[in-house]
Amino acid sequence: MIITDTHTHLYSEEFDQDRAEMIQRAIDNGVSRFFIPAIDSSCTAAMYDLEIKHPDHVFLMMGLHPTYVKENYLEELNHVKEALSNRKFYAIGEIGIDLYWDKTHLKEQQIVFREQIKLAKRYKLPIVIHCRDAFDEVFEILEEEKGPDLFGIFHCFTGTYEQALQAISYNMKLGIGGVVTFKNGKIDQFLSKIALKHVVLETDSPYLAPIPFRGKRNESSYLKNIVAKLAAVYEVSEEEIANATTENSKVIFGI
Repeated sequence: MIITDTHTHLYSEEFDQDRAEMIQRAIDNGVSRFFIPAIDSSCTAAMYDLEIKHPDHVFLMMGLHPTYVKENYLEELNHVKEALSNRKFYAIGEIGIDLYWDKTHLKEQQIVFREQIKLAKRYKLPIVIHCRDAFDEVFEILEEEKGPDLFGIFHCFTGTYEQALQAISYNMKLGIGGVVTFKNGKIDQFLSKIALKHVVLETDSPYLAPIPFRGKRNESSYLKNIVAKLAAVYEVSEEEIANATTENSKVIFGI
């Protein structure tokens, strides 16, 4: 079976000592498609290098992460625009609003989120949304921008059942990762009411490792633990979870 990790930061310095081995370990466990979100311009060269080394497995996004929206956000936005004009990407991401760490740049985050949604529409690409302590703010902008040309993934979805339905109403798949295995994660309590066609898998590695690795470095091979959890939640085989979520990822990313 083919398992797709729709969100993994393979360029993270936490993988510097064993990146090739970690990627091979994932492939050996059936995880053979890696979609790589951008953070800001500092990660671009490392992303391109990953693509060169793993052309059959690595697929890149381009975008400006909300927690990296600072005083130089216009400069960073120009980097995104220039990159999009020069080569192919499979999504605009990760983008959105994050009010967990710092509310100082909310206005700038909103500007950047809207601008990148417009870029996604221009290039007919999906968006991959980062939302932390900001469901109302994110939904406000999605409501403004909704339409057949707006689609993508609500990355690391940790909201309520009602918020899940609202995200789906904007043509978003739900990115489900390690949180679904946490005792206090709560999303496993209602996820079975969400049709599997609305779900994709992700690790967000090196962050948010699933049980039994919680608190340690996450890696894409651990996606098998999330597949097992979803198989239990949906009462289907692991192969069905892998196949369905990979097909869903193809619908979003076009590959």
